[in-house]
Amino acid sequence: MPSRPRLYFDGGCRPAGMETAVVLRGVAYIADDLGPGDSMDAEWHALIAAVRLAQAQGVADPVFLGDSRAVIAQATGAAKARGPALDHLAAFHALTATMPLHVRYVRRSRNLAGIALDRRHDGAVRQPFPCVMSS
Repeated sequence: MPSRPRLYFDGGCRPAGMETAVVLRGVAYIADDLGPGDSMDAEWHALIAAVRLAQAQGVADPVFLGDSRAVIAQATGAAKARGPALDHLAAFHALTATMPLHVRYVRRSRNLAGIALDRRHDGAVRQPFPCVMSS
């Protein structure tokens, strides 16, 4: 049985605003200057961006991998969402209502989306995968 396609997601906060990265099939899709917010907002935006990318690319039965235990727990129903997370959760449920849902935790050191953001800011000359920039 073939493995499910994996989408790695990560969000971060920078002085210019939130940013997200999603990695699918070795390509990093990065969005930045997403406005003000905290790290939880950024992680939610990244997960939602991963879902939208999977749908746009026609990815069937994907697995979403991220390193935010809190967002993953809320998305899977293991923890209750509160405050601004309620709006993110509602948007997430609206997008995923008709698709199988597999959201899993992955250590930060194995999160390809987090690695893409780190390398982008470290100014590393060698990128492990091409980046597609969007705002």
